[in-house]
Parts: sequence; C-alpha cells; structure tokens
Amino acid sequence: MPYEWLPTPDTAAHADDTQARLHLWPYRSLPRKGFVLFIGATCALILVPMLAVLGSPVLWGILPFFALAIWGMWAALSRSYRDAEIVEDLTLTRDALSLTRHGPRGRRQDWQANPHWVSVQLHQSGGPVPNYLTLKGNGREVELGAFLSEEERLALRDELQTRLSRLR
Repeated sequence: MPYEWLPTPDTAAHADDTQARLHLWPYRSLPRKGFVLFIGATCALILVPMLAVLGSPVLWGILPFFALAIWGMWAALSRSYRDAEIVEDLTLTRDALSLTRHGPRGRRQDWQANPHWVSVQLHQSGGPVPNYLTLKGNGREVELGAFLSEEERLALRDELQTRLSRLR
C-alpha cells in the first residue's frame, strides 16, 4: 500500500501507543527505471521503419517528427512525475493531530486539531472520488489520501479510527 505507519522518536523510547505517524504517497505504476526503458524502447521501435529511408533525403523530412514525438512523450511523462509529487504526513499524539501535505511544485498545506474532537469520515458518494476519506475537526474538514484506491481508503479509515480510539 502506498502508505505506512512510521515509528516516532518518542515511541521508540517508550512502549506505549500514545504517538503515531502516517506517511502517504501516490502509487507509481511506472518507476524511473521503467520510464527510461519505455523511452528507449519507443526510440528503437520508431527507428526500425526509418532504416528503410537511411541515406535518402526523406530521412531528413521524417527526423523532426521522430524527435518531436520522443520529446512529447518525455515531456508528458516528466510532467506526470512532477504533478504526482504529493506526500502527506499525519502525526497523532495525545495532545495534537497534525496533517502536512506537500503538494506538487513545493506547495505546502498544514492542518492541526485536537485528536479528542477529530472524526474520521468516509463519504461513499458525493466526493471527488468514491469512498472519499476526510478528517473533521477544529472547524474544518480536510481530505486524506485522495490519491489512494477505494480499498486502501477503507482500510486506512479503519486503521485511523483504531489509532484515534487508543489515543482517547
């Protein structure tokens, strides 16, 4: 799953469950190594038909379109990687619950609330995605893990409710 519960420095020293840290990130179906292999394979497959026109003036007419196609794929995949640089960190303690979202292009959003008044809500419909997971408290409602799959948001809701009930 593209989220994990991390031990906090204070939790390692003490054996109680009074602190927890959740780290979430979007799933990547194409890792960086796959990106390089995809661009390389695309270049090789486009070059095969160009072997027939090698040494003729037609090659110079086709070559700019080949370069444009490769550049277009490279630019689109690079943009996709930049836009998906989302990381959410949720820290739970007895006194405070804080969510920090690091969005694409360095955008940062923070939210804090008292864990005793925070509720975990799952909107099965009506949200931007099915099973939309939110945290409500301190007069605001914030989304959590909108990039996760439906099943992952359901599992995360159960884990969050369990951890919040331990803190209370």
